[in-house]
Amino acid sequence: MTMLRRRLTINGIVQGVGFRPFIYSLAKDIGLVGSVYNSSDGVKVDIQGNSIQLDQFDARLRLEAPPLSTIISVQKEDIPALDDSDFTIIASHDNASVSTLISPDVALCDACKDELFDVKNRRYRYPFINCTNCGPRYTIIENIPYDRPFTSMKHFPLCEVCHGEYQDPSDRRFHAQPNACPECGPQVWLTDQKGKKIESVDPVSKTIELLVGGKILAIKGLGGFHLVVDASNSEAVAQLRLAKGRDEKPLALMVRDLATARELVQVHQKEADILLSIQSPIVLCASLAKDKIAPNIAPGNDRLGIMLPYTPLHHLLLSGELDTLVMTSANFSEEPICIDNEEALDRLSGLADYFLLHNRDIYLRSDDSVVMEMAGEIRPIRRSRGYAPRPIFMKQKGPSVLAVGGELKNVVGLSRDEKVFLSQHIGDLENLEAFEFFKMTIDHIQRIFEIEPELIVHDLHPEYLSTKWAKEQNIPLLGVQHHHAHLASCMADNNLDEPVIGIIMDGTGYGTDGTIWGGEFLVGDAAGFERKAHFEPMPLPGGEAAIKSPWRIGLSYLHQVFGNNLPDVPALKDRDIQPIIQMLEANINSPLTSSCGRLFDAVAALSGGRQEIRYEAQAAIEFMQAAQNEIGRDSTRFGFTEFNGARVIPMASIMENLVSRISDGRTQTQLSQWFHSSLVNSFSQVTDTLRDESGIDQVVLSGGVFQNRLLFEALLGMLNTQGFKVFTHKHVPTNDGGIALGQVIIGQNYLRK
Repeated sequence: MTMLRRRLTINGIVQGVGFRPFIYSLAKDIGLVGSVYNSSDGVKVDIQGNSIQLDQFDARLRLEAPPLSTIISVQKEDIPALDDSDFTIIASHDNASVSTLISPDVALCDACKDELFDVKNRRYRYPFINCTNCGPRYTIIENIPYDRPFTSMKHFPLCEVCHGEYQDPSDRRFHAQPNACPECGPQVWLTDQKGKKIESVDPVSKTIELLVGGKILAIKGLGGFHLVVDASNSEAVAQLRLAKGRDEKPLALMVRDLATARELVQVHQKEADILLSIQSPIVLCASLAKDKIAPNIAPGNDRLGIMLPYTPLHHLLLSGELDTLVMTSANFSEEPICIDNEEALDRLSGLADYFLLHNRDIYLRSDDSVVMEMAGEIRPIRRSRGYAPRPIFMKQKGPSVLAVGGELKNVVGLSRDEKVFLSQHIGDLENLEAFEFFKMTIDHIQRIFEIEPELIVHDLHPEYLSTKWAKEQNIPLLGVQHHHAHLASCMADNNLDEPVIGIIMDGTGYGTDGTIWGGEFLVGDAAGFERKAHFEPMPLPGGEAAIKSPWRIGLSYLHQVFGNNLPDVPALKDRDIQPIIQMLEANINSPLTSSCGRLFDAVAALSGGRQEIRYEAQAAIEFMQAAQNEIGRDSTRFGFTEFNGARVIPMASIMENLVSRISDGRTQTQLSQWFHSSLVNSFSQVTDTLRDESGIDQVVLSGGVFQNRLLFEALLGMLNTQGFKVFTHKHVPTNDGGIALGQVIIGQNYLRK
């Protein structure tokens, strides 16, 4: 038969995932000759054989691809046949602009775990065991193509045995860039607070001993340091909270295995699947409130954040006396996590008693991802390690846009063609360290994907650090309203093009009228929006100070409705309310807000719930939990009035109904059930009205308030019952961690026009 030769350019996540050895083995098995190599264009494959062999190669290519790979496209061209006698893997080429995708960091595979605990294996208890199917990727890449000299493994020349594995196409570690062993690879060691080395035969065993003894350990991991204590030791947990400046916010747990997790939380099948997945995120599961862990790990919270070990070091730490550890990011308050040894010893010396360090550099911080099951789907709360920088794929190609996100839960986005690359979680841009991390992440993501944006998209808020940075760049700019970005984000998450009704509920967003929005009904698409309905704007006495003291918000809302004839509400008894009332009446530092998040705070505080908060949304979370997972039969439709061309949900209806029920002696549980039910009924009524007016039956739900499981699931069910096509977030967070995606899509639409 005639010999044919074909060149394939394969794009997707095809570097650092065992793709070349897979191609090699497949070609050899079929009897093809040619070559395969990495290039900045993708994986290039030249295959030569008869037509039957080439067809067989095509058929098996996607079917048998490695587990970590994702094939997005295969471009083919016929080229002249050569006189090759074999199939070979050749060195990487660096030519055109990069279009391959880089795999996220992934959890230890079962094969490597078996070797880790195999006494006869040369990598027995080696904390950096990995192969082409697992281990670090994104956090160790300095540049492309993804080859060892461009990673933090360049400092560790391979020993003879590892080099043999690295060069053997039949070996599981063929071209595994982080490949190493105890003879040639990174090492761990233990120090005290001042960096003095603690001599021990086995630093990991000594670390376990210190944890059992109640010490706080700073442990260098995959994407940064964790602060770690024994989860059963309430005194150690209290010390950790004090050191970290984290009074009450729940702490994450790492447990030995799924069986241990089930002793602490309810684990349904989808939650079990994601716990065991290569992404290995923190999963927020319903707590079983057992005595096995310290009560101060998640005070006042009915969920626990659980994750399984995802690095060999984690497996070693949990293989001894301890099976449950508090594992929280190593930082003080809202600073970025530490990634460098010297930085950690400098910044964490007052937080940790001892440090378990290693000498494999981390090039890019990457916090643990957080997910939660809602309405039968696993939904991201924080999209970071295990997911970034895997792109979100759009239906059509678009121009390159850089989106700089918002101020809180910052994530940046960068697009090329049909792909939107979202960074790992950067965090709240409220200090210099976080801002430096933000800038470094933008530089890194542009470098490794070799993308020069045509446009920078930023939030409208003039005081956001991300906005200020954008305005200093010599690239065209586009300011985008915060809630429009939320709407577009949910549209992009579901590949929608047609206009939608957007129910966008969150805490804060700068409005086009200069007030703070956050309880919005929008109609629009990526091209633009109209604000069709919203909560009545209310004064926020003291601005940020009020957010931390929900009773102030409750007082403000009552004063706005009842004036000086304030009703007798037990929650405000013994409060010094006159300074707040004077502030409101003089309109001093009392910005207006239509925020649904602030409404939740007000109702929660007036109902006898949290009066002062220690972490974001604490009052709303505890108020939701007070409902005991039930929507009340007692319900009010708050209605709406027409004002300035938009429908406004008046605060009088909400406050009068709330005060009436408080006066009747309703419990906090009953009040929470009533409020959630009333919001669902009111939202569905407004949405139904907007459908009648616009003819649109597609609805998107976005904004941080929809992390409220009770509200989200009840509203979703109600809208579905009413015949709406409802779309929700599944790939990016519904909170501000997802708005960069919306900013990108709006920016691309702007450039197209």
